[in-house]
Amino acid sequence: MTQSELKDFLDEKVVLYNNSNFIESDPIQIPHLFSQKEDIEIAGFLGATIAWGNRKMIIKNAHRMMNLMGNSPYDFVMSHRETDLERLEAFVHRTFNGQDFSSFVRSLQHIYKNHHGLETVFTTHQESHSMQKSIHEFKTIFFEIPHQYRTQKHISDPLNNSAAKRINMFTRVISVAYLV
Repeated sequence: MTQSELKDFLDEKVVLYNNSNFIESDPIQIPHLFSQKEDIEIAGFLGATIAWGNRKMIIKNAHRMMNLMGNSPYDFVMSHRETDLERLEAFVHRTFNGQDFSSFVRSLQHIYKNHHGLETVFTTHQESHSMQKSIHEFKTIFFEIPHQYRTQKHISDPLNNSAAKRINMFTRVISVAYLV
């Protein structure tokens, strides 16, 4: 495919996917609920984390995640108390459960407090030709605080031969959000 053909192909996809009709029926609607960069990042990350299975169920459960965090994900991540995490315990989306959700909230807080946020973690380790190292380093930082071993399965590592589809999807969504 030539560069011109690739551009035409991608332009067609923009028209197809970058419109309100598509957004209304896609999990991408979740980060679109927010205007603060950190809320967009957290909503996009959690939405991508549970993005497997039926789209309607993904959307429903992503909305539920936001509701459980008072529809203010960054504020919840940064100011929650351990007792606040108890309300997350009943959450389940396929194999992602309330304990995973609580661990993710703790890890996100760790990243924002100690590593200057998701954008910084991803861009610090980004290479011009690949996101593999960046995603690998993100996973390392994400799990450097105590967590249940089972929770690690929810973030793939491309350096361990994973396609890391959901985390790659997240990085694409967020890179667009940073441009807006």
